[in-house]
Amino acid sequence: MIALHRAPCRERLAGAPRVLRSFGLPVVALGLVLGGCRPPAPIVSEGSGGSGSGGSASGGKPGSSGGATASGGSGSGGALGSGGVGSSSGGSTATGGAASGGSSASGGSSVDATDAAVDAPPDLPPACAIKRGPTPKQSGVSFPFPQNRESSRCTYPVDYCNADVQAAYEQWKADTVTADGAPAGRRVKRPAEPGSLDKDSTVSEGIAYGMLIAVYMNDQALFDDLWKYEQKFLDGRTGLMNWYIKADGSGLGNNGGGPATDADEDMAFALLMADKQWGGSGSLGKSYLEIAKDTIGKIYANEIFDYKYLKPGSWGDNSATNLSYFAPAYYRLFAKVDTANASNWMMVIDTMYGVLQAALSSSNGNQMNGLVPAWCDAGGKPNGGALGPGQQTPTHYQYDSCRTPFRIGLDWCWNGNQSALNYIKLTSSFFSGIGATKIVDGYDLNGKEHAQEQMGDKAAIQSAAFVGPAAVGAMSDVQYQPFVTEAYKAVATGKLLVGGVYYDESWTVLSLLMLTGNFLDYTSY
Repeated sequence: MIALHRAPCRERLAGAPRVLRSFGLPVVALGLVLGGCRPPAPIVSEGSGGSGSGGSASGGKPGSSGGATASGGSGSGGALGSGGVGSSSGGSTATGGAASGGSSASGGSSVDATDAAVDAPPDLPPACAIKRGPTPKQSGVSFPFPQNRESSRCTYPVDYCNADVQAAYEQWKADTVTADGAPAGRRVKRPAEPGSLDKDSTVSEGIAYGMLIAVYMNDQALFDDLWKYEQKFLDGRTGLMNWYIKADGSGLGNNGGGPATDADEDMAFALLMADKQWGGSGSLGKSYLEIAKDTIGKIYANEIFDYKYLKPGSWGDNSATNLSYFAPAYYRLFAKVDTANASNWMMVIDTMYGVLQAALSSSNGNQMNGLVPAWCDAGGKPNGGALGPGQQTPTHYQYDSCRTPFRIGLDWCWNGNQSALNYIKLTSSFFSGIGATKIVDGYDLNGKEHAQEQMGDKAAIQSAAFVGPAAVGAMSDVQYQPFVTEAYKAVATGKLLVGGVYYDESWTVLSLLMLTGNFLDYTSY
């Protein structure tokens, strides 16, 4: 194993000195190749959608864990039919090729998935000296990092570099993943976060973010460890993870009981990807696919209201909507494995796209910018009382809301859903007009700055949770490629941490994965 001290690719291509990024960490070569850089010609976005109806999203701030990247795991691929996702059990090939399969869209027709993704062009710049993906399938691993499979509908940063992703991943693991306080496996801690939660505590969204990151970075040992920790803190009524755990693992934090929908759906999706990435069960007692099916069933049974509205947890109704939890690209896959609720999952997509559309209105002052309220009712009206009497909830665009362009952007890049495109057109126009380096960590719905942490002596420090997802949404149109590139460079510095080490480092990695063609729907290949 060789430690390679690499400067960001953009600096090397520009002839800058070979200095380390702010992380100060070596990038470790794992097996074959870390990744590569490219100065691509603009990729013209393609595809058309159909009409769709609204969506909401929910959020949370998951973290992830560390450790050396693991390979192996039993089997590969996933089950075919009988609720299995996708039609292939293989993985990526050396030369790649267009994606096949893919889920059909509801709430807007989708472009055929055979045109949904293309392999990245060859790695040409010699200055990077790092081979580009897709890395060929290996024993027990269908999609080794990096993959760099680009959607034909989306555009990518000029000169993106897989070494940036690897460095961000290693930093995130070093800062947030620990076995301390874990009765089993490992957990993602919150070492330096704003707000009232205890230092070094764990939230379910952090476990979920960690599982997403681990499956795309091919760290099966970490993935399994995070799930083992999750299983130690289940809500007795729903069978889903309680949302807030004390740092020492002795029990729940204050008001920490009950699940959070955004965390649960991220975990379920990550489990589906683990089935395609490694197959089998790894070190867990049941297969990834079996666990995914069980989790998805519990989500539908406990976190959906009236068959079609997304709840924030096992509580509430359609008057308490967090639009940053809405993940339509996930639900299309959930419908394929949760066959008993297949049509209902598609109804959730239609209904929640309707809520998303209703939340953008002249009365809210956001009809042209896409800045969704943190909490609203089913009619899209901001609801400051969503958490109940005596509890004031935010209604501006804040640390939950900022994730919405990422979740909705997936549904365009992966599925070509027109409702998704209609939404991210608004956010992309707004944020590109501001410029990536001037985005702040909060806005009123009318677009006025409403910074939360980015003030005073921290006014010059941005949040990756705002900049990264804004860039992912803007991948939808080649006209925004300069903005996407500018945002990528900012996020890749690893310095956009005003929102906290755990939250912003998590969104640094997640955003870089998507911006480099590594955050994928494996069932399409």
